[in-house]
Amino acid sequence: MAMKAAPEDQALLLDLQTLDTRLQQLSHRAANLPELATIAGLVTVRDGLRATVAEANGAWEDAQLELKRTEADVAVVEARVARDTERIQSSASSKDVAAFEQELAALARRQSDLEDIELAVMETADERAKALRDARAQLEAVEARIAEASAARDAALLELDAERAAASAERAGIAARVPGELLALYEKQRARYGVGASLLRGGVSSASGVALNSADMTVVRAAAPDDVLLCPDSNAVLVRTNESGL
Repeated sequence: MAMKAAPEDQALLLDLQTLDTRLQQLSHRAANLPELATIAGLVTVRDGLRATVAEANGAWEDAQLELKRTEADVAVVEARVARDTERIQSSASSKDVAAFEQELAALARRQSDLEDIELAVMETADERAKALRDARAQLEAVEARIAEASAARDAALLELDAERAAASAERAGIAARVPGELLALYEKQRARYGVGASLLRGGVSSASGVALNSADMTVVRAAAPDDVLLCPDSNAVLVRTNESGL
């Protein structure tokens, strides 16, 4: 036996469908906010910069260690120079003095070489410190942009949530006025086919955008106003109004 429902009750399904479409659109917008793509792109950049900062920090630390080793070598040579100079001053042996002077000459060359090395290492350390500062500055800038985009995303989601809440509340009010059996059919068809109700306007089903053929229109015209019909193309409840062209 065909389902029966008052035409005005069937018309409520169009309001439900409008709201369900609106809710779907809001969900789609929430899932595809431009801020989400912006954040995703910035996160990729941020991750790359974090790796760059870690690498730059490691290079700077290596330079610092090398600088400390070089400074320690210089300090050892300076200590030996001071020791040999003191020995020369206190030695009475010309042979010992000559040996000390020879060693001091070698130490002077060694000290000069070490100081050149120390200067080069200091320059390298400075360069690496600058590279580390630059990488950290870039990372901070990207993180600030992520925070800004995240705030914009949250504001947009808050607005969409408010719209969804209003649409859901309106939907609940309309659904409460639809007879249970008719509402169950609407929900079933919507779950299966994506659309639960379709307006027949001028012989065209709004859900499919397709004009009903002559045989289908004959069936529709022969149906009683309270007969519940399904669109032959979309399988949604076919709602007839004064616009249907019957």
